Amino acid sequence: MRTFTKLRNLKITDLNVDQRLSKLEKGTNQIFKVVFERLDSLEDQITPKLPSNRKKIGLHNNKD
Repeated sequence: MRTFTKLRNLKITDLNVDQRLSKLEKGTNQIFKVVFERLDSLEDQITPKLPSNRKKIGLHNNKD
């Protein structure tokens, strides 16, 4: 009887932990989504816009 009671309590505890972890995971995913969206917008603002007709530098093949 004691074993059954302990197993039942363990199952309830495990279920509570699982629910808490699921809530934590959802909240964390939402926070990271916001953080990455803001980082992407900052990257767009910081990255210099290069003209399309710019002269490329470096080694390239000049086969005309």
